[in-house]
Order: sequence, then structure tokens, then C-alpha cells
Amino acid sequence: MSDSPRSRRPQRTGRSDNPNRQRADKASGPTEKRGYGTRRSLSDNPSEEAPRDKSARGPHKTGPHKKGRPAPGRGGRPNKFRPKKRAPLKDPSAPIRLNKYIANSGVCARREADLLITAGAVTVNGETITALGAKVLRTDEVMVEGQRIKPETKHYLILNKPKNFLGTAGDKQGRRTVMDLVRNATKEVLLPIDKIERMDTGLLLFTNDPELAERMRQPGTKIRQLYHVTLHQKARQEHLDAMVEGVKIEGQHFQVEAAHFIDPEKRPKEIGIEIHSNRPKALTRLLNHLGYDVDRLDRTILGPLTKKDLPRGHWRMLNQEELNLLRMSL
Repeated sequence: MSDSPRSRRPQRTGRSDNPNRQRADKASGPTEKRGYGTRRSLSDNPSEEAPRDKSARGPHKTGPHKKGRPAPGRGGRPNKFRPKKRAPLKDPSAPIRLNKYIANSGVCARREADLLITAGAVTVNGETITALGAKVLRTDEVMVEGQRIKPETKHYLILNKPKNFLGTAGDKQGRRTVMDLVRNATKEVLLPIDKIERMDTGLLLFTNDPELAERMRQPGTKIRQLYHVTLHQKARQEHLDAMVEGVKIEGQHFQVEAAHFIDPEKRPKEIGIEIHSNRPKALTRLLNHLGYDVDRLDRTILGPLTKKDLPRGHWRMLNQEELNLLRMSL
């Protein structure tokens, strides 16, 4: 190995050899300055420290808490966990950006729409718009290169699903699906919000609003649902109480809001269960874990929507009041 400076092994400078550090005298035991505060020297004997006066302490400080646990509050007590407040859903009739209006009409993507706007190829109510970020109403007359465009109209449909229909948008085997029941409802394609099993019945919501559909499918969304369940065996009261208190299945916690008999003497196999969740399959899994076979599962309430005046196999569009209540519940 050569003796060039690059090949020499670097010499480590100790605390005592560092000229930028001044060590205090061990006998006097003064504090040593570091940064913006002070601390005792490492050579001080901790046994000789003066006893701490608890009454002279300042406000209690706690270190960083573990992720997923509530932060400690005053006195070291954990604060009650508060979930983040979700932003309210946007009103579909509110003004939207012009590039989004063009993209929702199926002309092009938003970036290409920005190029059309800056090029002066877009007019709104007869006036050429070249400013990016401009907003328009859905009732405005928008023309792109001389052709009028119109965005897709948002529809919200509720179906009282009968049995023997798959709850999916399609089936490779050619079996009947819920899409066959609402195929002629609108010109736009409406898709179901969640999935109901083939033999299950009850309310099923359809829409072409991706924002509302995504919000209802999120894991943290809690939607009030009421089910009329018919079991193969007679239900037991202790199992209904256990479902309300909560049951652990393979490490996951399952709990219902309420569970009661429809008529314990005449119909002991029929129960009503209320859940606040967007996972209808979890209810069947909970009942199977308790040793019950489900013969029939009928969803009678979905959020603010009910089956009133809606026969089995029929559908209807939501009115504005129902839509506002549904948005508020999310």
C-alpha cells in the first residue's frame, strides 16, 4: 500500500483531542453546553444528583406515541380516538371545470381538453373561452370545434332484487344478472354499488356516478342496512346477544348493531339484523360461524332507502330528497 494521503487510514479524533470541545472540570461538576440547552457531563455520578421535586415539575410531556394508537393527552391519559372527518360529496349540479366537462362528454382526456381550450376551439354560450380553470354549469351550451357536447347525466336507481339473478354486471356462463332487469332504464350504463349473492333478495343501488360509488365502497364507510334473515335452524337468543357484543373470526372482529326475533314463538327461524357497514357478505360469514345455514337474506333498508311501494323485480329512480339524504349519510 502506498503512503499517499488517499491510502492512509483516517485517524479518529476522540472527545479529549477535539479542539472544538471543552470538557468541564470533573471536580466542580458544572454543566456542559451543547446546542441550545445544557446537560450534565457524562462523568458526573448520577447517585449524587439532588432529589427531584415532583411539585416543581412543569407540564407533563410525553414522547412519540405508536402509530395507530391515540395520542396521550393531559396527564398521560390517551385521548379518545376521533376518525378524520370526510369531505362532503360534491353536488352533481354544481359548476365544474371546463376540461372535466369536456372529458365527461367523451371527447378526450383532460390534458387534451386543456390544449383545445388554449387553442380557442371551445365556446361556452357563444363565447370563446381560452382561460384554463374556467367553470361551467351542466346546463350551459358548450361547443368543441363547432359541435355541441353534453356530459353524461348522473342517474341513481334502486332495485328490489328477486332471487335467481346474479348480483354482478355480467356472467361468462350466460346466466341472468341484475343488469337484465335495469337494461332499458337509461341510455347510460348503470352499475351496481355492491354485490348481492344469487339467492339473496332486497335493495340494490345502481349509478353511473363514480364518486358516490367509490365513497360507498370504501372500507371506512358505514351504511345502515336492515336484513330479514331466514335460517335453516332455530335461532338462539344467546347467539343474537353475542352478535351484538361482537365475535372474533380468524382475528377479525364482527359486530352487528341490533339483532332480534321477528316472532320468537311462531317464527323462531326468522330474525332481523341491523348492521352499519358496506360488507353484506360479513353477515353471512358471521351466521355461518355461529353454526347457522342461511336460507334467505333479504335487505329491506339501505341507508335512507326502503322497499316501500317497490315490488320484487321492479326499480325506480331516486328523487332529489332521497339523493340528498344518501349523500349526507356518507
